[in-house]
Amino acid sequence: MKNTFIGVNLIPQNDEERLLKLQEYDILDTPPEGAFNHIAAMAARMFNVPIALVALVDSERVWFKANVGMEGVENVSRGVSLCSLAILNEGPTVFPDAVNEPCLLANPLVTGNFGLRFYAGAPLKTSDGYNLGTLCIVDKQPRDFSEADQKVLGQLAAIVMDEIELRYLKRKVQVEAS
Repeated sequence: MKNTFIGVNLIPQNDEERLLKLQEYDILDTPPEGAFNHIAAMAARMFNVPIALVALVDSERVWFKANVGMEGVENVSRGVSLCSLAILNEGPTVFPDAVNEPCLLANPLVTGNFGLRFYAGAPLKTSDGYNLGTLCIVDKQPRDFSEADQKVLGQLAAIVMDEIELRYLKRKVQVEAS
């Protein structure tokens, strides 16, 4: 994987365990589901941004379970997606104006035709502490993002994680019943 983030190691120390946990949820490459799509759409509307994603960080890619504003794009390289940076942090990761961030100066989403300027992503954290991905919002315009906004995004990410957990438990019960 090519890392486009200057001076940042994208691989957390617990990545092997984190990836095993992600696989346990059996959510990658599954069809769209209403709850995830609704939360992403709500985030886009609440924050008045053109793009909102429920993104899961796999070993080589970031796969979108929900996608508002980038329809048709199922995933991007882990070495390019800002969600790869966001899972390294305990709380929200915010870039108010990405072109002013030294670690993003080689990132094609920022410097290329896509023109990413604003990013905020809150980690999707399991009950045992693994960051599987993010609920993120993106804009092609710089913007401010207050502490209150970060808290709301974090709460929406917690709802996404609750949905992932419910989905997992439902599947587990179905398997045990059969």
